[in-house]
Amino acid sequence: MSRLSKIMEKQPRLLSSKLFHKHRQVEVTLNPSVLAWKETESRRNWSCGISNISESAGSHVIQVCEIVAVRNTDEDDQEKTEDRRNSRQKKVKQHSQLHSHAFTVSCVRRMRQHHWRCSDIIFHCSSQDLRQQWIQAINEQLSLLTNRPKSLLVYINPYGGKRRGKQIYEQKVAPLFRCTSISADVIVTEHANHARDHLETEASLDKYDGVVCVGGDGMFSEILHGLVTRTQTDHGVDQSEPDADLVRCSLRIGIIPAGSTDCVCFATVGTNDPVTSALHIIVGDSQPMDVCSVHHNNTFLRYAVSLLGYGFYGDVLTDSERNRWLGPARYDLSGVKTFLSHNYYEGTVSFLPAEDNMGTPRDKLHCRSGCRICQHNPLLKHKQHKLSEEEEKSDKEDSMGWCTIRGKFIAINAASMSCACPRSPKGLSPSAHLADGTTDLILVRKCSRLDFFQHLLRHTNKDDQFDHSFVEVHRVRKFHFQPKRLEFGSTGELSETQKKATFSPICPTPMTCNYSSAHSSWNCDGEILPHAAIQVSVRCQLIRLFARGIEEQQQ
Repeated sequence: MSRLSKIMEKQPRLLSSKLFHKHRQVEVTLNPSVLAWKETESRRNWSCGISNISESAGSHVIQVCEIVAVRNTDEDDQEKTEDRRNSRQKKVKQHSQLHSHAFTVSCVRRMRQHHWRCSDIIFHCSSQDLRQQWIQAINEQLSLLTNRPKSLLVYINPYGGKRRGKQIYEQKVAPLFRCTSISADVIVTEHANHARDHLETEASLDKYDGVVCVGGDGMFSEILHGLVTRTQTDHGVDQSEPDADLVRCSLRIGIIPAGSTDCVCFATVGTNDPVTSALHIIVGDSQPMDVCSVHHNNTFLRYAVSLLGYGFYGDVLTDSERNRWLGPARYDLSGVKTFLSHNYYEGTVSFLPAEDNMGTPRDKLHCRSGCRICQHNPLLKHKQHKLSEEEEKSDKEDSMGWCTIRGKFIAINAASMSCACPRSPKGLSPSAHLADGTTDLILVRKCSRLDFFQHLLRHTNKDDQFDHSFVEVHRVRKFHFQPKRLEFGSTGELSETQKKATFSPICPTPMTCNYSSAHSSWNCDGEILPHAAIQVSVRCQLIRLFARGIEEQQQ
């Protein structure tokens, strides 16, 4: 409040009037940044028109950037908002007779657990001209907020999660878009990769200010791949080249959560709530995000924004694909089966560590709205990123700067964000950052089943999941993985036979692991990669979302 008060003092007043709000006279002030009002009376005798002016009983401030819309208030709106109790009906009637010209300011209201709601505030004016003056003044300030979208391309996945995507959009999101005069072209997808293919080849992106997906993480991945691929194609960039300098996407992506997993939405907003996400889109929030490009030799495989997992998480996904008919419950079943199988895999991990000023995965500096690490010299960081690519070419010859680890691993995970979700509030890597140009590489070496269980359990509580002798974590900008070459000349490509042989018999004792002669699979944001040998590069702030990062909760 003190910061906003200073802003009010420094900026010029655009409009100031004495209006009425909740049957009390208030002095309302508008400047370029805030709309503020304070009470100027404690009680009024409405019948005789006599007022007793007292010292201000309280003040309220709304940031202009968080005003959703302003409109004329008709009598029905006033009755719904103000005529709450029968005992107050007479007072409301007398009040409306004196000041019947009202306008409504809709703004963001913060609730618990990072939820946002649209709150309506009604002001009563003494004349119609004064009302129109206020509406015009506020709308003029809103029109200056050029970051707000006016036209959106919306893709709805009608099959994701509980098949409620279309219903969620029509009932919770579309009314908010109409209220704010946002035009939306809606496409209900009919098959897998419908949105990706449409974005890559057919969509006329020039007429939109953003792309919105209504669905889960799978739907977001489609939008990501379609938009990034289209951007590279339009700029003549070959994304199959591992060292290609990718062009950042100009359009922001909005996520309306409606899937079985909404990890990306949870990690960037703090909740999986459609109304909250819609309001972030409406106010024009912008959150840059890193994207990992995954290659096998010179073949582009996929992009990833949350999790790349080999071993445990790869095996869970592989097994769950055989039980899709179970819905989201298939992940629980496959998780138990994979845990009991307790396989480990041999291979070599090489990685290029991040600079010292990028922090460490165990520094407990969580990525939050306005994160100083993600905002620290982004242009310089982008130049350093280019320089590191040139350095890497010589590093391949003399291994300068790169670290190599060979061993037997139960899991190899790369987390480009915390990967927090309702089941795991801290996520796989609680201190991972959304837009710092790095990913946290987590290596879980061969250990007993009990030790691994303790490691997994710490994902659900506040204990440090990296505080184990068999776990190490590194903040990196690039990494390569090469599985152990087998006698039959494997190059890291998975055959159908190898995929089916992933699960070994259950361990006879809790202190042993099963060595699987076949490779595991890479889980890339919920999709299985066809190769085990991969090269991964973090593309700093390649995309932007309609989000602002998780805000610190006010006490």
